[in-house]
Amino acid sequence: MPQHHTKLSLKKGLAIAKSRLLPKNKWLRRISLVVVALVLLFTGTSYGIAQWYIHGERSKPLELGVSFIPYYASSLGVDPQQTFDGLLGIGVKHFRLVSYWNAGEPNQGSYDFSALDWQFAKAEKAGAHITLTVGLRQPRWPECHMPDWAKAEPTTTWTVQLEAYMKAVVERYKNSPALENYQLENEYFLKGFGECTDYSRQRLVNEYALVKQTDPRHPVIVGRSNNDLGTPIGDPTPDEYSVSVYKRVWDAGFTHRYLEYPFPAWSYATLAGVQKITKGKDMVIGELQAEAWPPNGKTIPEISLAEQNKSMNAKRLKDRFQYGEATGMRGINLWGGEYWYYRLTVLHDPSLWNVAKQEFKNAE
Repeated sequence: MPQHHTKLSLKKGLAIAKSRLLPKNKWLRRISLVVVALVLLFTGTSYGIAQWYIHGERSKPLELGVSFIPYYASSLGVDPQQTFDGLLGIGVKHFRLVSYWNAGEPNQGSYDFSALDWQFAKAEKAGAHITLTVGLRQPRWPECHMPDWAKAEPTTTWTVQLEAYMKAVVERYKNSPALENYQLENEYFLKGFGECTDYSRQRLVNEYALVKQTDPRHPVIVGRSNNDLGTPIGDPTPDEYSVSVYKRVWDAGFTHRYLEYPFPAWSYATLAGVQKITKGKDMVIGELQAEAWPPNGKTIPEISLAEQNKSMNAKRLKDRFQYGEATGMRGINLWGGEYWYYRLTVLHDPSLWNVAKQEFKNAE
């Protein structure tokens, strides 16, 4: 075909596409073009910030870890101490541990630190590091772990009692060589999930001041919730922030199907980059989903292995490790270590365990 015919064809094609895609009304067409330009500008700027952040963090060492909750291991039918030992055995050197108020103070004024004591002892012996969550809201349902004896108390009373417990926790473990930092509360302002009733910013500010006063040596992390846009505003301004990253969940509200969030990894790098620009603070992944999400409100032991594989199998787990690293964040705590051990020992399926073992080896 002659060159001038090719140019004419291209012009004609663009004209047809423009006439079909854009409104015929002159003002609507102008508005549409402005909207498209703004979307492109926003996307380009976001991507640019993400690449700036990823490049700037690349020289820092990658620290992979897992969240670990003894009661959750027990609910899966596995021994918590054997699970912890197993995770150490595949190379896990960082644990995010919990200090549930209802477990640590089952009776008012009577503390029970036996579970945390053995976790710290094992971590210290193995040379592992610990992020210790403190406060009322901590990982796993029902999120806010208040003891029964405190539930009837007015807010002004139980907040004082909670702070006394938090101070006791910090005092007990602040000199452990395994302690790396604290996470204060967990997705504190997330109102759509969990059995929580108090979202007072002042309580969060007071708790932050308490932890820093009791232990000024260790950094304190405050966790934002999953997939939120923007940058944190208001007090407290912690030493670091964390974000939760979930990719495949069961949508119980609308579709009643598994839902895969479409966010690219670099979108989280944008969140971290904007935060670093505006707040001057780093971000880590506090929870990276690495276990199955059961449908219809069921627990994992209530569903088949085939059903579990619909939301988490070996390929998805490997992809999840890669996704986490692609965000540029260098601290990543995976959510599901107890689940990998359950698949290995109860379901006799080593596929997830083997993936995790290889990924932790690669990160050494």
